[in-house]
Amino acid sequence: MKAGIVGLPNVGKSTLFNCLSNAKAQSANFPFCTIEPNLGVVNVPDHRLEKLESFVNPERVMPATVEIVDIAGLVKGASKGEGLGNQFLGNIRECNAIIHVLRCFDNDNIVHVDGSIDPIRDKETIDIELQLKDLETVDKRLDKVKRAAKTGDKDAQKEEALLERFKSALESGISARAVEVNENEAEFMQNFQLLTSKPILYVCNVDEAAAKDGNAYVEKVKEAVKDENAEVIVLAVAIEADIAELESYEERQLFLEDLGLEEPGVAILVRAAYKLLNLQTYFTAGEKEVRAWTVPVGATAPQAAGVIHTDFEKGFIRAEVIAYDDYVNYGSETKVKEAGKMRVEGKEYIVKDGDVMHFRFNV
Repeated sequence: MKAGIVGLPNVGKSTLFNCLSNAKAQSANFPFCTIEPNLGVVNVPDHRLEKLESFVNPERVMPATVEIVDIAGLVKGASKGEGLGNQFLGNIRECNAIIHVLRCFDNDNIVHVDGSIDPIRDKETIDIELQLKDLETVDKRLDKVKRAAKTGDKDAQKEEALLERFKSALESGISARAVEVNENEAEFMQNFQLLTSKPILYVCNVDEAAAKDGNAYVEKVKEAVKDENAEVIVLAVAIEADIAELESYEERQLFLEDLGLEEPGVAILVRAAYKLLNLQTYFTAGEKEVRAWTVPVGATAPQAAGVIHTDFEKGFIRAEVIAYDDYVNYGSETKVKEAGKMRVEGKEYIVKDGDVMHFRFNV
């Protein structure tokens, strides 16, 4: 599961990617600096991991991770192959969610591909290119499905009706994610692989003065996306880059305090991307290792066990589960057991975010 960072050239995508990952993507003041998509595996900040560490005192601590891809900047005409259009669209298709960076700051020293600062216009430029590509996809699929629907194929008829709704929305400049679908239709929709159906998070890249409270550009973005069910995050990417360069935790905290911030914005962004990908965390806690494991929301106990090793899933017998809050309240696994707060769960158990788990299996 990975999230792709998209946006017009020169809006701060690669600088943001550098802040997020240890991979140092090239960052320069001209379009198409990022040609190959850079992939970064980023740790997910989680205070619960630190808390468990303080109780268990393990040999090592392993956080959950999320994959972030830095994708080349898009320009008008990308849907027809302009610029690096085909490559850009292909890279988005491979991602599960989109982090859309919008430039929300004035700086005459950093050129804008369209000559002026207007995050709403920039957003629409990318929306239109993705919608045009999706329209092309829908039209091609409709041609096939209509023939099958005429023969009386019930599934084809349902699919045709859904595709017509997407076609109507896309032709009206509405992204696929805004079209309401029921559970049955959602299965069809997965096969369509529409770019505008992917969940999206907007990052407003601001200057230092707007790092805490945003600015007029940010308010315009919030108004423009209010019907999209999308989160908007305010981030001063240049400042985040400065914070990332500081050596010690104490230095970084002092810098943040001066800005009136409690934590780096990239930490908020990573957690938001994790949530956007519909992921959650469970923990294992022992003397050798305290570790955060990533599973999709709705995963069963055997599926969670399989993340550690496939044998754990194949031979799953039961899971011993402690709620995170119970672990913290009682202070140790032994005390949780004594209080009768450890649960034994079977194959049907749906994992909850924050569960501390042990698996019993037999292969």
